[in-house]
Amino acid sequence: MDQAPGSPRGPEDTGPKDAGSLPTCYRHPDRETGVRCTRCERPICPECMVDASVGFQCPDCVRSGSGTGHAPDASRPRTLAGGTLTADPRLVTKALIGVNLALFLAQLAVGDRFTDRFTLLGQAYVPLLGSVEGVAEGQWYRLLTSMFLHGSTLHVLFNMLSLWWIGGPLEAALGRARYLALYFLSGLAGSALSYLIAAPNQPSLGASGAIFGLFGATAVLMRRLNQDMRPVVVLLAINLVFTFSPGFNIAWQAHIGGLVAGVVIGYAMVHAPRERRTLVQYGTCALVLAAIIVLSLLRTSQLT
Repeated sequence: MDQAPGSPRGPEDTGPKDAGSLPTCYRHPDRETGVRCTRCERPICPECMVDASVGFQCPDCVRSGSGTGHAPDASRPRTLAGGTLTADPRLVTKALIGVNLALFLAQLAVGDRFTDRFTLLGQAYVPLLGSVEGVAEGQWYRLLTSMFLHGSTLHVLFNMLSLWWIGGPLEAALGRARYLALYFLSGLAGSALSYLIAAPNQPSLGASGAIFGLFGATAVLMRRLNQDMRPVVVLLAINLVFTFSPGFNIAWQAHIGGLVAGVVIGYAMVHAPRERRTLVQYGTCALVLAAIIVLSLLRTSQLT
């Protein structure tokens, strides 16, 4: 189963000064970072990085003006990937967690009939519904709805904790629209690969495909920022061990599909050249979506 900013004061570091330790963000002292504002040289974390023509600037320098004679509001503050900075950089993550929890409560309240109606299923007779159900029967919505269902309380809690820990910083670095595209396409890629490879009567549900996509994109982002990748690599490795361990009844196809999509989309998000950034980012998303559709059509042709 898928189971407070002030005016720029010049170069300064905040946080520990020990040899070998990274400085901490001047706005978020609990976050280490190896990136500095190209104007005031203060250390800034991904949430505070505003894309500039050369490197990144802090929000204070952006608000005080671009240094080229433009008015302070001439250029809107942007995230690392080109998204707009927002007052609540975790709003979408909170909303996704809320939707997942709400639908899990619906599962508990309505029962198996609700789960059987919306879980991922290739093609099989479902006794509770009294008919042959599945994506191959034209129920394409199952590729999406299964991303928001869970098989147990432990399953949903583990996924939501992962989403909060990984999703929040990633949303801050990418911006809301790009983050949403990453989340949904990673989840759909996981569903599509499950549909293609798994037995048609094998049900699958959970947000793990999307979350593995966030893992992949986070690894790409940390490498882009030259940060220590060991924590996320270790966590990803542990999750992959559980994914392929016998007895856990985990749909590994969803995890791998989401991970691959997350790496591809994440690379496009943080490495796209500034002058063609939107085209490269959303063009890559469109290609991933096309691949998802092709895989789903291929499987449908096999089953019908």
